[in-house]
Amino acid sequence: MKKIGLSIPVIFLFTLLLSCNDKKLTEVVDVPLPVVEEKVVVGSPDDVKADEGSFQLEKLPYAYDALALNISATTLEMHYSKHYLTYTNNLNRAVLGTPFENLTIEEVLAKLDPNDATLRNNAGGFYNHSLYWKCMAPKAGGEPTNTLAEAIVKDFGSFENFTSLFKDEATKQFGSGWAWLVVDRSGKLQVTSTQNQDNPLMRNAVVPGTPILALDVWEHAYYLDYQYRRKNYIDAFFNVINWRKVEENYNAVAKK
Repeated sequence: MKKIGLSIPVIFLFTLLLSCNDKKLTEVVDVPLPVVEEKVVVGSPDDVKADEGSFQLEKLPYAYDALALNISATTLEMHYSKHYLTYTNNLNRAVLGTPFENLTIEEVLAKLDPNDATLRNNAGGFYNHSLYWKCMAPKAGGEPTNTLAEAIVKDFGSFENFTSLFKDEATKQFGSGWAWLVVDRSGKLQVTSTQNQDNPLMRNAVVPGTPILALDVWEHAYYLDYQYRRKNYIDAFFNVINWRKVEENYNAVAKK
């Protein structure tokens, strides 16, 4: 395991000569040198395990520091090993001994009562994050190709139009929530957003559809890296979008 780098404050003396009424005054000022930045120790996503239950964590397909230029290892570790793990464990407790226990997560989302806040929040939190991790990859970004690229041009006019629409939807989402690229019930691509841990598979969705790209705009997804600058985080997300996986998601929906 890496060791945490310790910083030792170093002080030097700075002598300032002041002229006042022909007298020289000497003032000694303590000025600290820059502090050595601490090295952050992160673990491995493989060490994170959910409690026994119907649903298990989606394996993170890269190391915590793999997206570091855009999403820090600290943020990703906290997000995966704390927030995602909590939603998973809470979901397993919520479905235990109920008719939902043996259903897929997609079936749970389609059948749950939106008034059941516990199941709604935790089922959504589990599904949404599970998709979010897979929508990113190191050395990714750029533009989609093949069938997905054709569909985006067909339904949005151009990739640039889609990008502008998606970023705007994510930016204007008030408070906590998600931005989505979905395939709607007619097979058309649409951009939408949802509050909290809701998603387009739920009965209360304004734009129902199957998500193929998810962006988490809860503060815990970006605040350590970007503070209040959500727009910068959204721009950075486009540097790590795994378009190959998004195209797989699209093709899987198109075949149904």
